[in-house]
Amino acid sequence: MSDAQSPPDFDSTVGIDDFEPVDVFDGGMDLRPGADNCYKCTACDTSCPVAEVDDEFPGPKFQGPEQWRLKRKEDVEIDDSIMSCSNCMRCDNACPSGVPLSQMHNEARGEYVENQMDHRSREYVRNRILANYRTLAELGSKVPRITNAVMGNSLVQKVNEKLLGITAEREFPEFASQTFREWWRERGGAQVSSEEKRVAYFHGCYSNYNTPEVGKALVRVFEEFGYEVAVPRQRCSGTPMFANGMLSDAERAANVNVPEFYDLIEQGYDVVASCTSCSMSLKQEYPELFQISGIDEVSNHTYEALEYLRIYEDVEGALEDKTVDYPDLAYHAPCHARNQGLDRQAVELFREVEGFEIEDVGSSCSGISGTYGWKAEKYEKSMKIGEDMFDHMHHAKGNVGMTECPTCSMQMEHGSGYEIRHPLQLLEEAVV
Repeated sequence: MSDAQSPPDFDSTVGIDDFEPVDVFDGGMDLRPGADNCYKCTACDTSCPVAEVDDEFPGPKFQGPEQWRLKRKEDVEIDDSIMSCSNCMRCDNACPSGVPLSQMHNEARGEYVENQMDHRSREYVRNRILANYRTLAELGSKVPRITNAVMGNSLVQKVNEKLLGITAEREFPEFASQTFREWWRERGGAQVSSEEKRVAYFHGCYSNYNTPEVGKALVRVFEEFGYEVAVPRQRCSGTPMFANGMLSDAERAANVNVPEFYDLIEQGYDVVASCTSCSMSLKQEYPELFQISGIDEVSNHTYEALEYLRIYEDVEGALEDKTVDYPDLAYHAPCHARNQGLDRQAVELFREVEGFEIEDVGSSCSGISGTYGWKAEKYEKSMKIGEDMFDHMHHAKGNVGMTECPTCSMQMEHGSGYEIRHPLQLLEEAVV
């Protein structure tokens, strides 16, 4: 068959609107239009960082449209290779036809975990722990010094690897002596009042428990620009839960987050996040996977923090003629920033500021992909994926890294030994 011909079972007279909805992955969603747009193209497979280093991984095309077609024809089980997808979501960005690949992967992974995985297995227990990092963090942050000492002990790390399959190769992130929310309450909440300029901060788990300095920087920067900041009750964004097929856990978290932020949107607030995975979750994955009142409004009003300021404020003007005493930076754009079109924003914003140089270290995935690189059987693959980024970092002028993603920062530090900072910390240094 030539490239100009249509597949034998394809009827060009039938449009997407002519299809009857079909339940495929238990979620009640009809993904047929996306699957029917996917034929010879392999752009998603060639963009997949896991497929690049793992010859046994069949790639995103199989995990999405091809597996979908198998389920249309007969009641087949989900292939267990779905658990090797890192949820980097680069396939969404690569697809020229707008096929909802990551949505298909999330649905398939959720069905596999719910119906096919042994819930008493070590893999399931380990994945459940990693997916619900917030629960561990909430407990650990009660006694941070003790927790840091215990989790940093090499014997404990080896036991975790043997019993749970959590790699002993990585340094467990330290908990802060004071969480962001504790600091927020201690300072008395918002210090600026405004009827016109209001943002609700989705800080996520890591900025609350591990790097509150990022959350503090966001608050101070937005207040410098005249914003009233709200910090509502919230749960995890759900990103690690999506990656591990724990969709019920993610939906429970969403059922807390959506009403809380929707109420503030009704009062004139927009939602800002300091983590690109968190903003991605609220903007894309929530409305794709869940049906919760107000979910579309939350999606439409959610922004990454730097993105929001660049849209609504003259940040470039505020940085004009600024000289900042800051180390030279090796910047990595997270995959979830690329998927939102934000991969160049930090470099573009700060390249004219005097006092330091900022260098983009390339378009490769960092390799950690949230919880993926914490799994013992995935650790070596995650490091192999990150080799290109590590090499670029070592050849960059700076020996301090920068990224918007907490787990990318873990991987950058782990593979290079560099200290890692967030763009908001630099912006705070420059304008506050």
